[in-house]
Amino acid sequence: MSYRDIITIEPDKRGGKPCIRRMRITVYDVLGWLAAGMSHSEILEDFPELTEEDIRACLEYAADREHRLVASLRDATRTAGDV
Repeated sequence: MSYRDIITIEPDKRGGKPCIRRMRITVYDVLGWLAAGMSHSEILEDFPELTEEDIRACLEYAADREHRLVASLRDATRTAGDV
């Protein structure tokens, strides 16, 4: 399953931030918990509405976003250099 099946964006929910399955838990919440040192099992224990697949979807979303950002910057640099 792709993260696109799990991560949702609704303009009126959490300021349009990407959320997990239309819940109010954002990708950034999960990434922040992981960055703070929480394990997957700790997150799942604290938030039983989440699944392991939800956590992996957040990581996949972040990796894809980073990839698209780098590609966009590379394209912008080439265009600026051509001027």
